[in-house]
Order: sequence, then structure tokens, then C-alpha cells
Amino acid sequence: MSRRLKRVAFQGELGAFSQQAVLQLAGPDVEGVPCQQFEQVFRALAGGEVDAAVVPIENTLHGSVHENYDHLVEYQLPILGETHVRIVHNLIALPGVKFRDVRRVFSHPVALNQCLRFLSRYPQLERVPYYDTAGSVKMLVQEQLRDAAAIASAVAAEIYGAKILRRSIEDDRRNFTRFFLLGPKGRRASLARSEKGAYKTSLVFSTRNVPGSLFRALSAFALRDINLTKIESRPLRGKPWEYLFYLDFLGHTDEPRVRNALRHLGELADFLRVLGCYPRGT
Repeated sequence: MSRRLKRVAFQGELGAFSQQAVLQLAGPDVEGVPCQQFEQVFRALAGGEVDAAVVPIENTLHGSVHENYDHLVEYQLPILGETHVRIVHNLIALPGVKFRDVRRVFSHPVALNQCLRFLSRYPQLERVPYYDTAGSVKMLVQEQLRDAAAIASAVAAEIYGAKILRRSIEDDRRNFTRFFLLGPKGRRASLARSEKGAYKTSLVFSTRNVPGSLFRALSAFALRDINLTKIESRPLRGKPWEYLFYLDFLGHTDEPRVRNALRHLGELADFLRVLGCYPRGT
């Protein structure tokens, strides 16, 4: 699959953790195409400007990226794969800047929140939210700020010629982000089938707002011993207090039990769409 991908869009600047996900999902030979916003990533792929896109969908500490769940429904771009990136935050500054010189720390708000223990030990450091982790390093270098540092990846420090002052300052070392590889509309994952349990399927559905409707919908999987790995609800636009349910389960859509479960769910759901069937990430 990666051999046919040349340009892959991701949110953030070069050196962002999303770029690491691009490398893991599409290989080292692809060109990463940075976008400032998640919707720009989806638009670039939907408009044919890139061959694929990589977006974060959930983090082990901060939960789901709700905006991207909404975009999956709106743009109907299939999920072709998934991967997990270990998030290692570093305090980065210009060459020659000492830790004692730093008065401000720039980074994405999520990254700042994931380093609270470290930052709380140094109350003199002002925390300044920025739109991107790698972008904050790029900004330091462009503006030559010698009283500031950024929190970002080691790759960002290397790309922009900055220096790591403190390594691995995140509060929790079990900090992972799950990413999806998305393809153009109508494309399916092309990897060969492998052993049972090596595939995951993601879908979205809605049911009538009546007692027991969600229980009956989920029973389509429980009755067939299909392992659900995630369920997420999002508001259904235009219908106050009704919801879309996003579901991940282990199994391939070619399996008879999965086909039967989807047929069963289709009889109960008002809306059902398979978002992708893809190799399970490790």
C-alpha cells in the first residue's frame, strides 16, 4: 500500500507527532504535506491534492479527538490503517540558550497539560498555548526568542536546528496517540488477509431514541462473540439529544459472523455506515 502513496497530508508542522504516524503508516519515502487544521487535511484528500491523509483519533490520556469523528462522517473517506505513536515531550530552545534563561514555554495546549508536573516545579515559567507542538519550535527559531522554549518532539528539534534542554518531561510515559490512515473515497485497504483477529472494523450508526435500542444494537455483536474495542457517541446534528455511535471491533467484513452482525445491526439502525476495515495496529 505504501508504495502507491506519494503525498500524505497531516495536521501540524514538519516534526509534529502526526508526521511520525505518517512514517509508520506510509513509509519513509512519502512526502508529508503539513496542514494547519484538521479540516484542511480532510479537504486536501477529498479534493485529490494528496494520495492519503493521517489524522489522530484518540489519546490514552485525553480521550477522543471528537472533531475528527465528525469529519469521518462528513467526508466519507475510508480508513485504510491505524498505528499508535508514543508521545515523548521535550523542552526545546535555541542553541546557546540555558534553562535558567527560559521564562516562557510555548506548545499545544494538550502538550502543556501533559507536562504539568514538570512545569509546576518551575513556577517562573509562563505557559503559552500555541497551535502546534512542532510549530512552536519553528516559531522560536524564526523569531530567535532567547527567553523562551517549546515542548515538542525530538524530531522537531532536529528539523529546525534547536536544542533539547530537558528530555521526556511528560507526566505519564504510557502516553500514546492512535492515528488513522485515510484514503480517497471508494478505496479499500489492499493488504492480504492474515490471521484471525488481525483486522479491525470501524463503523457508525444511529438508532431510534427508544428504551433498549442501544442494547439491542450491541447484541448483534455480543451474540456472535465479536470483541468490541471502542464505542463513542457524538451528537446527531439537527436532532437534539440524539446521537451517532462510533464502534470499533475485531474482525474482517469478509467473515460470515461479521457479515451477519452487520446485517442484524442494519435491521435495527436508522443509519449505518462502515468507515473502514483495516489491519489492526500494534
